[in-house]
Amino acid sequence: MLPRIIVYGLNGVGCRTLCLLRQQGVPVVGVHDEPVLQDMEVVVGPLQSTETLKRAGIETAQTLVITNSDDAVNLEILLQAKLLNPRIRVISRLFNLSLGDRLDCTLSDHTTLSVAALAAPIFAFAAMGELAIGHLNLFQKTWPISEVTIDYRHPWRGRKLNTLWEDPSRMLIHYLTSDIEISLVEAMNLNRDLEIGDRLIIGTKPQVHKSQVSWSTRLRKVLVWTSQFQRHLRSGLVITLVLLLIIGVATFSYVKFGWTQVSLLDSLYFSVGMITGAGGNEAVAEKAPMQLKLFTVIMMLVGAGVIGIFYALLNDLVLGTRLRQFWDATRVPYCDHYIVCGLGDVGVKIVNQLLSQGHEVIVIERDANNRFLSMVRAQRVPVLIADASLPQTLKAANIQQASALLAVTDLDMSNLEIALTAKACAAKLAIVVRINQSEQADRVRQVFDFTAVLTPSDIAAPSFAAAALGGRVFGNGTTGQILWIALSLLVTPAHPFCGCSVQSVAIAADLVPLYLQTDAQTIHGWELLNACLQPGDVLHLTIPAKNIERLWRTTNRSLQAG
Repeated sequence: MLPRIIVYGLNGVGCRTLCLLRQQGVPVVGVHDEPVLQDMEVVVGPLQSTETLKRAGIETAQTLVITNSDDAVNLEILLQAKLLNPRIRVISRLFNLSLGDRLDCTLSDHTTLSVAALAAPIFAFAAMGELAIGHLNLFQKTWPISEVTIDYRHPWRGRKLNTLWEDPSRMLIHYLTSDIEISLVEAMNLNRDLEIGDRLIIGTKPQVHKSQVSWSTRLRKVLVWTSQFQRHLRSGLVITLVLLLIIGVATFSYVKFGWTQVSLLDSLYFSVGMITGAGGNEAVAEKAPMQLKLFTVIMMLVGAGVIGIFYALLNDLVLGTRLRQFWDATRVPYCDHYIVCGLGDVGVKIVNQLLSQGHEVIVIERDANNRFLSMVRAQRVPVLIADASLPQTLKAANIQQASALLAVTDLDMSNLEIALTAKACAAKLAIVVRINQSEQADRVRQVFDFTAVLTPSDIAAPSFAAAALGGRVFGNGTTGQILWIALSLLVTPAHPFCGCSVQSVAIAADLVPLYLQTDAQTIHGWELLNACLQPGDVLHLTIPAKNIERLWRTTNRSLQAG
């Protein structure tokens, strides 16, 4: 029997999650504070009301998926649900992942998901030229997942399917043919050729980019440093030199023309004290000739003005933003870098994803008080505090030499304006745009021909649906109407898979094994298919969501038949 699932909150992610679960034939009910989706079962009522939870069937439900964008509201719903049904499994959408981790450790059957964390890798892959439909978290790396369609020009046309299995840099996840319905493992056993119309879902091992700094690049950095120094710090240097010159002239004058023999150190001490207003050793000028006293008065007046300007510039340098602007401007990459416009929840995770793969990144953010600024600067990422929709800002980020630009602010119109400005500055640049409305995203993609136009809620929804179906999910994706899930399955002594070969399990349950973790080793490739599952083994696999109950309901008889 499939689990009964409640999707709580149908804005964006929730609505998409409900539709996906419905498509997989899962009994699911939605809850919202106003009528939506007339053709689906939806409970309407205040989201934080206990009565609404009861009408949705919380007391008998197996899983609750909370998808609101407000952490405080989600936490209140979680508390009420646990009081009404302590055994219910809860999937919570939380922006505060630190709080989510603590909830996962404290509460049994609780999983925290973040839309930003789920969407950011897809944005990053799109900017790198990989239009991924999902991602896997394997071996401490995020693998992009793409769909390959075999046509008459594809290099894999006519190739044996099983020749693609052994490559450790590639994970075969799902196989769809144009003629019959057959599992991937069964197709390999039949030694099938890849034909026109066949489709493969493939995970590709990410490559860490290794950049080498050439002498020409270093020379450009010196030139940039010089130009930015003139722009931001030249006035401070000039006034410092003027101040030192005045001190030097005064010191020399008192040594050369003083009424009595004055040491260089005493003259310097008096000159600095006179100009700064601190005073000291006035005897140097008290009995000096009239001309020298007049010179002292002039030095006092000129010094007061110069030292005032010097202190003002020093204060601006230390306490203001001038030094930070200079430092960020001098570290702007010259070429092959990625420009991230908007340092919100999605933007900061895109930066982390690009950095993890060895790419250079620059951030453009309008808000000087953005809470993520210190985080990205701690990772040595330059930040331009400016309006990314202005051409001069993009040119300051070296847009013409960049690899791609990502417009990922929270506002759709700002993202569109930034993307169009970037397209005008660099027509061939790869541009990835965030649009929060799915319908509008499709129209923007068709009209403006950007590299990719993505909606975070559409990217994240399959993960919420996959998590709701159970297991430790580490990846997912959709192709057509099929939602597939990558999860880890612990083999227990009572499990129907225990004692069976991975190959027979894969055929009977229509799953694709990725790798097997045993006490002694990690098994992959052809050795994996021949392995026998033992208690304590962890099988990492992908399976269509509609077949997920087969992981627990498949009988030993069907396995032997398979």
